[in-house]
Amino acid sequence: MSSEPVPPEGTAVELMRAMTRLRARLRTEAPIDDLPWNWSHLTTLHRIVTDGPMTVSELAQAEHVRRQSMAETVAALRAGELITTAKDPNDGRKVLVSAAPAGRTLTERIPAAREAWLAEVIGSALRAPERRTLDKAAEIMNRLADSETA
Repeated sequence: MSSEPVPPEGTAVELMRAMTRLRARLRTEAPIDDLPWNWSHLTTLHRIVTDGPMTVSELAQAEHVRRQSMAETVAALRAGELITTAKDPNDGRKVLVSAAPAGRTLTERIPAAREAWLAEVIGSALRAPERRTLDKAAEIMNRLADSETA
């Protein structure tokens, strides 16, 4: 048995497959079919709720999408009354996007069902060492997502 890690290309392929499968499973465990919001809308809304008021450009950078794509997402969230916009009190040229009460409520509702399912599966299907590995993997995945390296 080799102690060498799998080449980065192999790890990338397997990680992408695993993330895609888990994301699909989470969608089936807490469907949002009754809502007009897609995954991009929900992740952007969650970012706004979590990180507070931001400009569209800051949101685009944080979510790793083009500014134009984020502007469309923000427009849909605003039309749905999930967010509000206001001039930046420190720089009147900028507009800040904030979560509306309905947006905060939605961000609590959907992840709760998904997190409950995932917590149940983690608790019942994994042993303690595997759970510690998964905690470390989540930390590493977040670090990858925030990496400035291309």
